[in-house]
Amino acid sequence: MSSSRSFYTAQKASFEGQLASIKKMLVQSSIIRLLVFCAMILVIYFFYENAKLWVPMLAGCIILFFYLIHRHANLSEERDKILALIAINQTELDVLDGDISGLASGKEFKQGDHYYSYDLDLFEDGSFFQYVNRTVLPSGKQALAASLASNETHTIEAKQRAVQELAAIPIWRQDFAATGSLVNVEVSSDHILNWLQNHKSFVPKSMRYIPQLFLGVSLLIFVLNYLSLAPLSVTVIWLFVGISITGVYLKSINQLYLHSNKAKDTFKQYYQLLERIEKTDFSSEILQNQQSKINTETKKASQIFKDFSKLLDAFDQRNNMMIGVFANGYALRDLQLCYRIEQWMATYADQVEKWFEVIAFFDAQNSFANYTFNHPEFIFPKLSTNTEVIRAKALGHPVLDKEKRIDNDFTIEQGQFFIITGANMAGKSTFLRTVSLAIIMANAGLPVCAKSFDYTPKKLITSMRTSDSLTNDESYFFSELKRLKMIVDALNSEEDQTGYFIILDEILKGTNSEDKAKGSKKFIEKLVASNAMGIIATHDLSLCEVATELPQVKNYYFDAEISNDLLHFDYLLKIGVCQNMNASFLLNKMGIV
Repeated sequence: MSSSRSFYTAQKASFEGQLASIKKMLVQSSIIRLLVFCAMILVIYFFYENAKLWVPMLAGCIILFFYLIHRHANLSEERDKILALIAINQTELDVLDGDISGLASGKEFKQGDHYYSYDLDLFEDGSFFQYVNRTVLPSGKQALAASLASNETHTIEAKQRAVQELAAIPIWRQDFAATGSLVNVEVSSDHILNWLQNHKSFVPKSMRYIPQLFLGVSLLIFVLNYLSLAPLSVTVIWLFVGISITGVYLKSINQLYLHSNKAKDTFKQYYQLLERIEKTDFSSEILQNQQSKINTETKKASQIFKDFSKLLDAFDQRNNMMIGVFANGYALRDLQLCYRIEQWMATYADQVEKWFEVIAFFDAQNSFANYTFNHPEFIFPKLSTNTEVIRAKALGHPVLDKEKRIDNDFTIEQGQFFIITGANMAGKSTFLRTVSLAIIMANAGLPVCAKSFDYTPKKLITSMRTSDSLTNDESYFFSELKRLKMIVDALNSEEDQTGYFIILDEILKGTNSEDKAKGSKKFIEKLVASNAMGIIATHDLSLCEVATELPQVKNYYFDAEISNDLLHFDYLLKIGVCQNMNASFLLNKMGIV
């Protein structure tokens, strides 16, 4: 952990030094621009009677002024990126200090009917998603959530290699994240894709060459007017001819501008993200495969996006009075740009979605790599093909403070079910979440919080937080039955032979004790018969008797000890059935009874 802290501290200090230099350059740039602007006024003031002299001088000043505007804009972008890099490193230092409040929790991804995410608060304040999430794009955030919720068990070793490779290049990851964070997201990538794929062209094909011819005529008129060979009225009339032609298509032009203006910043940043992906030599199979998706036979995807970005930037300048009136009046500029935009869309619209997905993938994977970089003490699961589904040494919950958490050894075999009993607050729920999260992380290709972790890939399914539903007119008990039915259906429909690891916190909580005991026992027998495996936590000690009838069922417990009128927990998993309960003690201790 100290190595990552040192890295972030050094990075932050370096960027703060660069920021100070950039700020000085911006001040100098502003002063120079002001001087050039003053020079423009002085040229007009002193030479206004000699048009042949002040026109070229003013033109030179204007060219210089626009160059300085462009240079200032580049410096501003560089400043913004440095500020983003400072913020990135400060965030990491905050997280290392235990503060994740500045990170998105992912609440929007909560699904009550998901196999495990709702039970485990995977998307919630203080959740693992919030702990690991460093995405900077909405699409990347969605991809990260999808990875954690996918329950996908294939290509785990390939995922591990991809995460390890990205973890080893933190400077590249930070540069990618800083660049992506500068995207001014007005609309989602889905909205942009919908626009690109459903736009109806309106510019005639003749606009491929008519604007150039029109500009040629305009230049000829300017020269004739400058040489006093044509009256000024001809120049003015020609201006209104051009404006009238543009006006015929004004409604469609404005509509195209509305969409393109919302997308321009996205393409401006995305081409830079694609460029960073293209220029990096990846060795892992998954990263190379993603990289291959942005390779084209002619241009690089980054160059294609860059060209489009420049088109959209140029189109955005139509709001400038000089450009909007004179460029359209003398060069049909809007129609020329609209034609080029539509040609780009016709050529590349179908490929943009694939390229967007590659960017989102890297944004999501950077979060996994960042997590790996921050936890060099965690280990990547070793995939096993023997009968042991999980064999973990010192397995702990990754979000808990390592100085306070209690780790447990844990081994479970194919077809086994562990019934875990224990006193209130003794650690049952935390242990269930620890095992569940370890499975999720292992399937995602992440390192887990353990000293060793042998693992035969399994899909996860849980039933821990069933609730009633007033909206759907469902009782608590019926909601739980639906959840158990989902588990049975999942076991019956499993096709790839991966199998499920099932975690239950109590069974049939919504019925009376005798009925609950009978129903729970039958359900466990059904689970064992399906050759599934998992953990069942319960306060019902009678359920532990199943272990005497079914050899696949084992009893474990978490203990609580009352000593000197104080309650003590060791949070260690032990073999057997818990004998010490603490509900009465706590009720009395808190003065409730």
